[in-house]
Amino acid sequence: MNTASLAHAEDFVPEDDVLRNARQRGEEVGATPILPGGGAALCFLATAVNARSVVEIGTGCGVSGLWLLRGMRSDGTLTSVDVEPEHQRLARQTFAEAGFASGRTRLIVGRALDVLPRLADGGYDLVFCDAAKQEYGDYLGEALRLLRPGGIVAFDNALWHDRVADPTQRDPESVAVREVGRVVRNDERLRPLMLPLGDGLLAAVKLTN
Repeated sequence: MNTASLAHAEDFVPEDDVLRNARQRGEEVGATPILPGGGAALCFLATAVNARSVVEIGTGCGVSGLWLLRGMRSDGTLTSVDVEPEHQRLARQTFAEAGFASGRTRLIVGRALDVLPRLADGGYDLVFCDAAKQEYGDYLGEALRLLRPGGIVAFDNALWHDRVADPTQRDPESVAVREVGRVVRNDERLRPLMLPLGDGLLAAVKLTN
């Protein structure tokens, strides 16, 4: 596709003022949010699986969380983990501005790999990963435990600034993102898909335990 077509796809579902404000806050504090096309894809996936329980790894300032909440059931709960308390404070602001009651979210401050083992096996419909790229492989392992059959795991930055597709790029982040893509593609428990929206969204349905 040419640049115009990619831009059209990226902006096909536009952000509203709440999302744009949250994006600005995220950029100001260094919490780079998912791009609009990837966010719209998250909303679509949450709707497609009728998500009631979602885990988000990397709260940021609430952009991806808001996309997820808008796709979830009205009685759904988003559990979001981040190491930065200030980011989560700003995310709460985002969710409140969008009209979501505080009971719809459970925000946990901490390192994801310390928090995720405390969450219930098979209790979640969707797990979204957008935190430390070098930990993506570990997030996948936790997601496979957390998801019910038919649930979805998704990774932002799956193209990592056009570096993943270039095998000469051997920085730790590119290597880690490239490797999780390989593992997802080859795991018989998963049905994978790579979406070239935003900075790339890798998604997979968990078929079986």
